[in-house]
Amino acid sequence: MPLMTTKKTNSPLSQLIKTEPDLISFLREGDLVEVKFLKRTPRTAYFNLDKFGTGVIYGIELINARNILKELKTNDVVPAKIINMENDDGFIELSLAGAYQQKNWQQLKEIKEKEEAISVKIIGANSGGLVASINEVKAFLPVSQLANEHYPRIDDNDRNKILNELRKFVGQELKVKILDVNPRTNKLIISERGATEQNAKELLEQYKVGDVVDALVSGIADFGIFIRFIDNPAIEGLIHIFEIEHRLIDHPKEITGLNESLKAKIIEIKDGRVFLSLKALKPDPWDNINENLKESQEVSGTVYKLNPFGSYINLEHGLQGMIHVTEFGGLDEMKKELEIGKESKFIVESIKPEERRITLKKA
Repeated sequence: MPLMTTKKTNSPLSQLIKTEPDLISFLREGDLVEVKFLKRTPRTAYFNLDKFGTGVIYGIELINARNILKELKTNDVVPAKIINMENDDGFIELSLAGAYQQKNWQQLKEIKEKEEAISVKIIGANSGGLVASINEVKAFLPVSQLANEHYPRIDDNDRNKILNELRKFVGQELKVKILDVNPRTNKLIISERGATEQNAKELLEQYKVGDVVDALVSGIADFGIFIRFIDNPAIEGLIHIFEIEHRLIDHPKEITGLNESLKAKIIEIKDGRVFLSLKALKPDPWDNINENLKESQEVSGTVYKLNPFGSYINLEHGLQGMIHVTEFGGLDEMKKELEIGKESKFIVESIKPEERRITLKKA
């Protein structure tokens, strides 16, 4: 007959349950408690939980806590996490590593709730963003959450070029705010942009939508132009590529260059960011379309861009039309007749002001 083992019933925890049942209701598995270090044997570490008795750490938890235990002296008080209310020996099983991790996550949650800006050291980079460490927890800073001045301005969005730019931040300290804390998925997302937005919001209070500002081009990307206000260089705004000209352009560098001065109109201020427009300060060619262009009219135009479906043609008065590839019988035939930058004759087939579209055909 197998030997039967029974759980001790005279442990401090068992006695506490009998004598003070209301008190024990405040102690549960998963709770964080402050414990006092008593001693360590090769296989077990012992801690004092006062009225609740003695706690122990052994097995994998002892291995996980080895670095913490190295620093402990008798009677040192440390946080611990309860993982078993009473084992077969009548002790409360604890986790030091789990407690430190849980406490770290709790501190991170408090930082997020207070919306505090903190300094972090960048320890790594990938094409999607930067990696930092906060309270021994790895944090991810997406490229989209970088401050404007640190955003990689890569013309062709080449991932290798973006990665090379991001690697320059490794070893540097950045001021960030915590965007998302999720200990269950071990996810910690931070934002440099969020840390700078408050200052930007205050600076932007002196401006409003419709204001025209003098600025310098501080960066050029395929999606737009970054500019710094001349009277307030701490403010950097974005002019999206669709806000540069009334016609389609392939890249902002066709219109401007780094450090060039220009005037731009504020079209939106949102969450500490400012968006501007160049075309808002230029006459809209569609306002006088009926005076400058008629259907069936023969016009001269410069070939701007060739696509598999047709070609964009720059016309007079800042207008742009499109001729479909079927006018030539195919893509190869179109490329033989049209050359980028060369002027040709066309017939205006249709004008659709509501769609801001001009369709051309061969003259």
